[in-house]
Amino acid sequence: MSSMESLAQLEVLCEKLYNSRDSAERAHAESTLKCFSENSDYISQCQYILDNASTPYALMLASTSLVKQVSDRSLSLQLRLDIRNYVMNYLAARGPKLQNFVTISLIQLACRITKFGWFDDDRFREIFKEATDFLALASQDHYLIGLKILNFLVMEMNQANSAMPLTLHRKIATSFKDQFLLQIFQISLTSLHQLKSEVPDELRRVPISLALRCLSFDFVGSPVDESSEEFGTVQLPASWRPLLQDPSTVQIFFDYYKVNDTSVSKEALECLVRLASVRRSLFVEDPARSQFLSHLMSGTREILQTGQGLADHGNYHEFCRLLGRFKVNYQLSELLNVEFYGEWLGLVAEFTTKSLLSWQWASNSVYYLLSLWSRLVTSVPYLKGDTPSLLDETVPKITEGFITSRINSVQASFADNSPDPDNPLENAESLQDQLESLPYLCRFKYESCSLFIINIMEPLLQAYTARSRLPASGDAAELSVIEGQIAWMVHIIAAILKIRQTVGCSQDSQELFDAELAARVLQLINITDTGVHAQRYQEISKQRLDRAILIFVQNFRRSYVGDQAMHASKLYARLSELLGLTDHLVLLNVIVGKIATNLKCYAECEDVIDHTLSLFQELASGYMTGKLLLKLESTKFIIANHSRENFPFLEEYRCVRSRTNFYYILGCLVFMEDGPVKFRSFMEPLLQVAVNLEASADAAFRTDVVKYAFTGLMRDLRGIAMATNSRRTYGLLFDWLYPSRMPLLLRAISLLTDEPEVTTPLLKFMSEFVLNKAQRLTFDSSSPNGILLFREISKLIVAYGSRILLLPNGTNIYRSKYKGIWISLTVLSRALCGNYVNFGVFELYGDRALADALDISLKMTLSIPLSDILTFKKVSSYSCHLWNLVTIVFLCYVC
Repeated sequence: MSSMESLAQLEVLCEKLYNSRDSAERAHAESTLKCFSENSDYISQCQYILDNASTPYALMLASTSLVKQVSDRSLSLQLRLDIRNYVMNYLAARGPKLQNFVTISLIQLACRITKFGWFDDDRFREIFKEATDFLALASQDHYLIGLKILNFLVMEMNQANSAMPLTLHRKIATSFKDQFLLQIFQISLTSLHQLKSEVPDELRRVPISLALRCLSFDFVGSPVDESSEEFGTVQLPASWRPLLQDPSTVQIFFDYYKVNDTSVSKEALECLVRLASVRRSLFVEDPARSQFLSHLMSGTREILQTGQGLADHGNYHEFCRLLGRFKVNYQLSELLNVEFYGEWLGLVAEFTTKSLLSWQWASNSVYYLLSLWSRLVTSVPYLKGDTPSLLDETVPKITEGFITSRINSVQASFADNSPDPDNPLENAESLQDQLESLPYLCRFKYESCSLFIINIMEPLLQAYTARSRLPASGDAAELSVIEGQIAWMVHIIAAILKIRQTVGCSQDSQELFDAELAARVLQLINITDTGVHAQRYQEISKQRLDRAILIFVQNFRRSYVGDQAMHASKLYARLSELLGLTDHLVLLNVIVGKIATNLKCYAECEDVIDHTLSLFQELASGYMTGKLLLKLESTKFIIANHSRENFPFLEEYRCVRSRTNFYYILGCLVFMEDGPVKFRSFMEPLLQVAVNLEASADAAFRTDVVKYAFTGLMRDLRGIAMATNSRRTYGLLFDWLYPSRMPLLLRAISLLTDEPEVTTPLLKFMSEFVLNKAQRLTFDSSSPNGILLFREISKLIVAYGSRILLLPNGTNIYRSKYKGIWISLTVLSRALCGNYVNFGVFELYGDRALADALDISLKMTLSIPLSDILTFKKVSSYSCHLWNLVTIVFLCYVC
């Protein structure tokens, strides 16, 4: 400590390091004290601090510094053993008097040393015996320290460390699991039994936390995400079987759930969730598994009867997870064999109904309950025997409760007609979670459920139709509520039609019910764009409704339009009776009409435009539906009138990215039919834009109008280029672009090099245009087109590179320089790899196109400092392009 005169000065610095609110003061203290964690010569100084310091912050510095030192794995074996022995003796002698955060840090140090030295010396493994020695002491404080040592030891062994190879971590974890984990879990259970009497809450928290860490251990070497369905089973070893077959093991966690401390009760439920997820094969005999299931159901039945602890949100959520695990790991027949199954099912149904009514408080927990019920109903067809499942009585009530709660939620909270990220109608992920299980419940008793939905939908449609005839100055809040309620109903119908399941009634009957529900939404399509509703495209509630309609159309199309139509005669017969939609071609015309309306009217809503284009792309990408689209007048109108006057979203900057997708879809449709005449007719509006740009003076290129027109043209052409997947279609675009349009591109990149909003779309278009995917760039053997195309590429890259290198670095250097350099290198790499140019021709005829392109590319590459390459993740990828270029050119000259 040459820079410090005394231990007192160090304690002052430690105080500033951990407590100061002045960032400069903290930074100075950190810089001064970092030598303790970086230099192994200071390890003895850390021991001196632990022995003599009077403040907990100095002790904390010494402990955390030692943790970092041992994590480097560069210390000698004897030194690590000395540190381990010193820390364990220190905890025994002074542990009870230390601040909790210092004690925990020292325990983490002991556990880290133990893990890193696990295979180096057996003396490291003595930590388990030493921890149990703490438990044997009469002092309550030592007992608590012993449990904490075991707790953090399990955590350390289960947690991968960046300083340790993953394979070594797995070997250590497996060895630890085989030797000590079961004993530690037994200790946690023993402690739980011993501490059931009146003791401080902290003493209860540690053993329950230890039990949870044991049950959460990675038993098979593949960590799982508990929020996903991959959290299926807990792979306990067979040696744990006697412990789980003991009824007291499950019961102790239910007993601890009753403790008033919510942190204890929540962790007790988490332990039960894992016990309910134990692999089925752990129980060799069915009676043992049935007894274990009966204990779990008995405990949850008691909680359902009393409602104890469920007022706490954490407990509530974990309890819902516990209920959801029953059908994941057990069969319906096993649940039926439990003596009190009927009572249990009734209590779960009542609990589910109450949860649905408390939608604001339990919205994230209901998912697990609905998953339970959906799995129960899907198991009914496989149920053997005469024992009634009782689901016929409970499931319809739950389904109706869910639908009613969604309708009420709009009335209660979402009448303000403003964006709300917590509103499921605004959050696709939340909406998916809520509706994932609903279709299975609805189709279980489809007739009664569809009738219930229709009875709700009809009055809403009537009210919405009536409002379309009223003046726009009516009650906007009331109309927003109606639109929100209809949006929920449309989402529910869309979710139902997404799943075609024949449980509860025949396929023909299901088609008829599908038709009844679909007819209400298809009827709605005509209402949303008439009367006063046609003036509400800027309203949030109207946008929510149209998004719901698009999702419905997408799901309905996948089930009943195109190839599926031939198997849905009953559905179309019923739709013909209700709406006059005789076949899928007529229905497709309605869908495309809605697509055209959305593209015309939603000029400023990027989300609706993206949803609409997604549906349009799905229709156009199917071979059969794509051919059918070309027969429709609405499709012909879009192809023939794709100007900004007809589709104002093309003029909106916020929808600028949608232009590429729009023209990709149109390109796919146009290229489905052979005909250069049709292609030239389709390109006429773009040709007019190009001609106007060519006629503009150089000074005009700096104006916003010209820049936006040019970038729009580049995005449109990129979409069309993406749609060319054959030699024929690419040839049509190539002949349109070369040679007449190429000077415009060279002129723009030369005049606007410093405008990345112009150069980026241009370079991205060229990157797509030169990509030889599906061998589309295959010219005749006598054609010079490949060489001519490369010469144009070279001109563009040289023009851009020679100018971008002269520009000063801006505040956002990635956007202003590096992004353009990266894309231009991508262009050249794709051109060199395209196999449509004989590069020897350039040297043979003295053409500098190849040499100039490579020269400027290398200059652009070398202009970026190594520090920036490491800083910007995307920029680092361009170095790969550079080496690809060098390799390809070398091979070209060698061969």
